[in-house]
Amino acid sequence: MNTNTAQVQTAVPDKPRKNRLANPGWFLVSPSVALLLLWMIVPLGMTLYFSLIRYNLLYPGENQFVGLENFTYFVTDSGFLPGATNTLLLVGSVLLISVVFGVLISALLEASEFFGRGLVRVLLISPFFIMPTVGALIWKNLIFHPVSGILAAVWKLFGAEPVDWLAHYPLLSIIIIVSWQWLPFAILLLMTAMQSLDQEQKEAARLDGAGAIAIFWHLTLPHLARPIAVVVMIETIFLLSVFAEIFTTTNGGPGYASTNLAYLIYNQALVQFDVGMASAGGLIAVVIANIAAIILVRMIGKNLTDKP
Repeated sequence: MNTNTAQVQTAVPDKPRKNRLANPGWFLVSPSVALLLLWMIVPLGMTLYFSLIRYNLLYPGENQFVGLENFTYFVTDSGFLPGATNTLLLVGSVLLISVVFGVLISALLEASEFFGRGLVRVLLISPFFIMPTVGALIWKNLIFHPVSGILAAVWKLFGAEPVDWLAHYPLLSIIIIVSWQWLPFAILLLMTAMQSLDQEQKEAARLDGAGAIAIFWHLTLPHLARPIAVVVMIETIFLLSVFAEIFTTTNGGPGYASTNLAYLIYNQALVQFDVGMASAGGLIAVVIANIAAIILVRMIGKNLTDKP
C-alpha cells in the first residue's frame, strides 16, 4: 500500500510537465520568442565583437583583435569620470525633483477641489507627451536664450543682466529640462495612486483630531510607497540614457560640463569614429543600467511583499 502511494506521489508532478510540453501554445509562441531573442542577441553580439577589435571608421581595413584594450581606454578616457559623475548627478537630481514635487502636487490636487481641476491635471501631464527634442528646443530658444528668452526678459525687467544658462549652468539647465519632461510621469502615477486611498481612514483620523500634516505623513506617504518605488525604477532606467536633450542644447559642453555616458559614447562613435571604444563604452553602460535595474527591482519586490 505504501509503495503504490509513493508511486502515485512521484508520478503526479511529472504529469503537468508532459501536459505543458504537449500544449500547442509552445509552438505558437516559439516563433515570436525566437524573433525577440534574435532581435536582442544579434546587436549585442555585434557590439561585443566590435568592442574586442580596433575598429575605426576612418581606417575600416585595420581590424585587429585587441582584447580588453578598448575597455581600458574608455575607462581611462578624460571624459569618463566627468561623464559618470554627470550621469549620477542628473539621475539623482531628476529623481529627487520628480518624487518630491510629484507627491506634493498630487496631494494638493487631491486635497482641494476648485473650478478647472481637470484642466489643470491635463496641463500638468501634457509635457510628458512632448518629444524630448522638441521640449529641449523650446527651453533653449524660448526660455533659456540670453537675448530673446523669457528668463532674459524677466531679468531685464528687474534691471539685472541676463544669464546665458546653457553656457554658465549647463548641467543645471539639462536637469531642469529633463525634470520638466519626467515630473508629469510621476504626477500621473502618484495622482492615480492617491485616488485609491481609503477615505474612511482619513475621516477616522480627522475625527481623532489628526491634522492635515499628520494625515499626510502617517497615511498618504505610506500609501504612496509602492508607486514611488515604481516611479524611481522606471525613471532611473530611462534617465541613464538621456541623450536628445544634451545633443540639442549644449552638445555636452562647455568641455565635459554636461556630458553623460550616453553622450560620451555617441562622441566616441560618430565624432571620433572609434566604433571599438564606443562599443566598449556601450557595454559598460549596459552593465551599469542592469545593475541599477536589478537593485531597484529587488527593492520594489521587497516593498511589495511587505505588509502595508
